[in-house]
Amino acid sequence: SFKTETSRPANMGTSPRPSTPVRNPDNTQEITVRKIVAGLFVSLDGVVEAPETWHFPYFNDEMMQVVGSQIADSDTMLLGRVTYQEFAGYWPHQGSDVEMADFMNSTPKLVASTTLDTVDWENSTLIKGDVAEELAALKKQPGKNISITGSPTLVRSLLRDNLLDELQLLVHPIVVGRGKRLFED
Repeated sequence: SFKTETSRPANMGTSPRPSTPVRNPDNTQEITVRKIVAGLFVSLDGVVEAPETWHFPYFNDEMMQVVGSQIADSDTMLLGRVTYQEFAGYWPHQGSDVEMADFMNSTPKLVASTTLDTVDWENSTLIKGDVAEELAALKKQPGKNISITGSPTLVRSLLRDNLLDELQLLVHPIVVGRGKRLFED
């Protein structure tokens, strides 16, 4: 079995809804604020790198429900460069018969990178300029959650900039030993 941990900054409350209604300062209109939600597979020793090499023996119906819920509650993906390149090398070549292929290929994707000049995968947009400023503005636009899969470097920067609203860690009962960790020692 695995354990799911969800962390929310103290000022965000505990609403399980995909977005949070708030009142404008003049108290005349309720607006919905989108949330940025990260979901990561993590080992007992904190490794998040290359989960495709160690997490599948533990991927069960319960875990699929958690992943499915994150997908259902979002309408946009946010990816760092490494995760984008890994996904863009695989998903565009998968047909509709492959589970999740249609979602992965048709969902709008935002790519945060300081080194990429272009992104070619269908429905992908490169965030240029100040990523924190762009994401803060996107959170104010109508829509469902903005979800992050993988991208630990991006997740760390969003935590640092106080832009990550939820961090869902799917903890696996395995010690990987080495690899990139979400939180450096």
